[in-house]
Amino acid sequence: MWLNEGMEKPKIFVTHVFLGKFVERLKEKYEVVVWPRRDISREELLIGVKGSTGIISLLTEKIDEEVMGSAGTQLKVISNYAVGFDNIDVPAATKRGVCVTNTPGVLTESVAEEVLTLTLSLFRRIVEGDRLIRSGKYKGWEPDLLLGTGIKDKIMGIVGLGRIGRWTARMASALGMKVIYFNRHRDEEFEEEYDVTYHTFDQLLEKSDVVSLSVPLTNETRHMIGEKELKLMKPTALLINTARGPIVDQSCLIMALKEKWIAGAGLDVFEDEMCIPVELRSLSNTILTPHTASATIEARMAMARIVVDNIDDAIENKQPSCLVNPDVWQQKID
Repeated sequence: MWLNEGMEKPKIFVTHVFLGKFVERLKEKYEVVVWPRRDISREELLIGVKGSTGIISLLTEKIDEEVMGSAGTQLKVISNYAVGFDNIDVPAATKRGVCVTNTPGVLTESVAEEVLTLTLSLFRRIVEGDRLIRSGKYKGWEPDLLLGTGIKDKIMGIVGLGRIGRWTARMASALGMKVIYFNRHRDEEFEEEYDVTYHTFDQLLEKSDVVSLSVPLTNETRHMIGEKELKLMKPTALLINTARGPIVDQSCLIMALKEKWIAGAGLDVFEDEMCIPVELRSLSNTILTPHTASATIEARMAMARIVVDNIDDAIENKQPSCLVNPDVWQQKID
């Protein structure tokens, strides 16, 4: 066993109070230090991780070489409470022999549901109707009041055919939409099973009534939606982003929405979530949600279980099931 009686318990530093009873399970074997407030500063993070064998982090914390160095050479695992891991310097972790883990698969349905919720709400002008009622300006039914758009036979263009992209395709098809997709690799079996078709990126932008982004944030995907791409879209089209904010050039999107290059946008993520521009917040042809696409009770509970299992496995010298950098484990075997 990794732990022996009389040995000091390995320290796990948790950057946010969010795991509840799952943290209690860890406390049986480890010294668990939980940051007591909502936000943790860089300085507080560097101090907090000192002496840690494991770190449980959120997307909002940048876990880089400096943080790992501050933790010390005993650091074995960084367990990220998210599917994405662009907040972690994975190459630096791999070089240090530190496992990086995430929580894939358990929020697929929740995020896909948000994509369709934003799409339906924008097409049917649900939020505008809510605002009208709350303002006290609604004076009764009129035949042309807040006329929206139906989604049957509209084209849903999905950028990225991973778990979330696939589930979005299934849901959109079930609602009567025609689905097209762009991905680095074609999946002809999926195309046949769900009657979806592959398009180039530009073709997808030109043809789609809804463009939904389901790609990770990488150097390749950063600002993949900019002025050129927005001008390729139909003036009646919607852009839905539940992936990562920097995939879209936000300043270009604001211009596109103001000048009606596109009809609207549903955004759950932003380039800087701590400072969302007033210009964007003031636009009536948008729906903005606070990075809650995966915020269902079911998804959050499942994510918490995986985070705890990942960190426990790594500390106990078992290969975590959600290992982002498998080369680390190969190094341990070799």
